[in-house]
Amino acid sequence: MTFKILRPGTHTTIQDDGRNGFYHLGITVSGAIDKKNFKLANIILNNNINEPSLEFALQGPLLEFDGLKSSICITGEVNFVIIRNNRDIEEGYCYKIYNLNKGDKIDIKSTINSLYGYLAIKEGFDFTDIWKSCSINTKAKIGPNEGMKFDTNQIIPTKNNFAEIKIRQLRYKNERSTEIRVIKGTNFDYFSKEAQRNFFYKKFKITNMVDRMGIRLESNKLENIVSSNIKSEGLIKGVIQVPGDGNPIIMLADHGTIGGYPKIATVISADLDNLSQLKPNTEISFKEVSLEEAENLFMSYTKEINKYSKILNEYN
Repeated sequence: MTFKILRPGTHTTIQDDGRNGFYHLGITVSGAIDKKNFKLANIILNNNINEPSLEFALQGPLLEFDGLKSSICITGEVNFVIIRNNRDIEEGYCYKIYNLNKGDKIDIKSTINSLYGYLAIKEGFDFTDIWKSCSINTKAKIGPNEGMKFDTNQIIPTKNNFAEIKIRQLRYKNERSTEIRVIKGTNFDYFSKEAQRNFFYKKFKITNMVDRMGIRLESNKLENIVSSNIKSEGLIKGVIQVPGDGNPIIMLADHGTIGGYPKIATVISADLDNLSQLKPNTEISFKEVSLEEAENLFMSYTKEINKYSKILNEYN
């Protein structure tokens, strides 16, 4: 059973929870850039929570279903329709299960006020793990499909030829905030007192240079009084580096594993999904929190995902 790609969309790949255990070899984790929406799609379908799903950016794919029956769920803020094989067109709603028959099409027209969305299918897509993960990193060309995004006329295999389930919908609304919470970075003292103040009191604009690797910002330049180049050190998702031009760069899912720019701060894990969905030209600000607050906020984030899993299991 397969999907045929009639239109690939802007950037459609397969993603799961990421590729762990190879960081020391220079291979970053990758994985779904918005973890919550990725996991919700699988939770609603009662799949394994980390079952690989299609991730798309801005304009999504147009897909034709070539199996007998199956069920899908799309999450995020997404404008899509289901075109039935008798040519009837159904408006699509996110966080809802749709049952498909042979010849049905899914037309994912665009995301809405966000960048990324997810399409999961009951029991999952059928790809072989590459280094313990199905995540595609197009920068490093690692993962299924030779590490590249999908293109027109390609075939996407699925695991089950008959996996239709009961229709249900989760009432869920994405909350967007332009106040991004951070903890101070290891090189915070490299910056002038004015730059340190400006970092927390000035706004930064997200530029057009946004992808799965990172986000470039611009604003008043942050003055470095020690050195704008340091010995290369390990990076993690959320680290904010400041190169010599004084404009910060935030590392996202496909970031490099080392970097030689001073690190002024790190975005807390609980805010990364929200940050990654903000569009170019959005103005953001940074708020400092303690490590303890960051850990508590991540625990709340995890509990929220578990709450939806419990609710939907009871619904079954």
